[in-house]
Amino acid sequence: MNLKLFSEQDTKNLKWFWNNYMRSRMVWLIIVSILILIQGLVYQQFLVLTETGLRVIFDNGSYKDLIWICLAVFIIFSVRAVMSFLIPTISAKLTTAALFELRRDLARHVLRLPQSYFDAKSAGDLILRMVSQVQRLSAFVGQASVKALRDFATVIIVSSYLIYKNIYLFSIALVVIPLIAFLMLQVFKIVKRIQKQTEKALSAYITNIDEMKSGMRTIKMSGQEETEAHRIQSSALEIKRQTFRLMRTQAFTPPVIDLSSAFVYMLVIGGGGYMALSDKYAMDGASIITFLIGLVLIFDPARHVAQFLTQLQSSLILLESVRSIFDVAGEDLQSGKTIENTSIPFSIKFEGVSFGYKENHEILNNISLEFKAGTKNAIVGSTGSGKTTILSLIGKLYEIDEGKITLNDQDVSKLSLTSLRDQISIVSQDIVIFDQSLEDNIRYAKPEATDAEVFKAAKEAKIGGLIKEKSGAPVGPKGSQLSGGQKQRVALARTFLKPAPILLLDEATSALDSITEAGIARALMKLSKNRTSIIVAHKLDLIKDADMIFVLEDGSVVESGNHNELSKNGKYYASLLQAQQPKNK
Repeated sequence: MNLKLFSEQDTKNLKWFWNNYMRSRMVWLIIVSILILIQGLVYQQFLVLTETGLRVIFDNGSYKDLIWICLAVFIIFSVRAVMSFLIPTISAKLTTAALFELRRDLARHVLRLPQSYFDAKSAGDLILRMVSQVQRLSAFVGQASVKALRDFATVIIVSSYLIYKNIYLFSIALVVIPLIAFLMLQVFKIVKRIQKQTEKALSAYITNIDEMKSGMRTIKMSGQEETEAHRIQSSALEIKRQTFRLMRTQAFTPPVIDLSSAFVYMLVIGGGGYMALSDKYAMDGASIITFLIGLVLIFDPARHVAQFLTQLQSSLILLESVRSIFDVAGEDLQSGKTIENTSIPFSIKFEGVSFGYKENHEILNNISLEFKAGTKNAIVGSTGSGKTTILSLIGKLYEIDEGKITLNDQDVSKLSLTSLRDQISIVSQDIVIFDQSLEDNIRYAKPEATDAEVFKAAKEAKIGGLIKEKSGAPVGPKGSQLSGGQKQRVALARTFLKPAPILLLDEATSALDSITEAGIARALMKLSKNRTSIIVAHKLDLIKDADMIFVLEDGSVVESGNHNELSKNGKYYASLLQAQQPKNK
């Protein structure tokens, strides 16, 4: 039978948290521990004074001694009151600092995780771990742990005094300990299992809310409010069910302790009464009353410690969930060669490259192509043919399965990620817009840029007028106050603000009207001069002047050449061009 309080993984997680966030605060933790011991000694001294006071009342009858005893009781509980303020105050300072460092390290690590991690994880799961679970850990470490340590110290100190007073009588109180320990360990196992299911339900609920927020326009236009309400309600019901199971299981702890206490009190009263009546034992009424008061002082903190140990099982699941993020290896941004000569245009070669996001599911199949230095290139093809994947591989968002990618004949796999990505500017369909001003959103590409540089970039992207109109006002969460075209122009302005030798455009003008698109196209032509640019576009009118066009189909290059050559071939490109002719008339 396994009666371990902590699993091997729990022990590893606790050591990890201790070594990284608590060990450096050892001095203050020792101070807190000393204060807790002082607080616990108050109860022990209270028992001594109580027994002495009872004897004064029953035997001596001295008013003066009684007054001094009452004064002493007030003094020691005043000391406890001071400790009750100092302990949580110091503990709060320690734990909030430790949890701040955990949040900081977590954010830094998450930002360095490979793109494949975010492809596999939902936003709800990440939000749950980085926000909710860390916050609950903070409350547990900061308040519950200190209270439990205080209660545990009280139990140990008072128990030691009771053993000193009468070890035989105290031994009677220990008969129920094995049963309590066994029942508690069974409860711990159940709590851990339910907590895992509860966290899973919470993650699904947060994900549903995130999806609802992102798709609100579609929901309203489609009249699917009831459908969404039902979907979120289903998630909420699962949380309700699992939370009730968890609380019901945790509620099993207090009655076990209470029934055990009643049984012990019965034994102590019976056994103590026998000792007081018998001439064989040095026990009197004052001793029995004091002993019973001591048991009362033990069992209440003992119940709190038991409840803490039950809550600890839930917190261990939270710690494991947060800790597991650090188990995922992050990208090493600095490891590898640095690109030294960044003043010359870059040529990019794919040599026999194969890649799939999942095992045995290739997106690119033995592709070989070259984007010559300083040229304008385009990639076209049907949806899912691998166009965007090629851009992702140039930025090394994923590791290729086979082949080689080179930059000016340097193997990309041997270059540092920082050095490589510094050479790339990308404007994609997935545009990140923050709830800040337009100026701040554009400056995101170059934080040190002056206001004049930002406004110049905005003018190049045909968004200068909007900056004046907004007057520094936030643009809403995810740029909710901007149109799709305005968001794309913000992304383009970032590129103008910080141009790079390699320019990647993934449907960069898809949300622009024809007039604005034409103006942007002229600006991009100026921007791409002496740079290697690669454009992914469905509108073939935008790439007619490209030096080289690659046509992809099912992950393979099926055709390449300039517009005139491909138009005359009468193959894939010509078919795509023909399909768009009615739209261009």
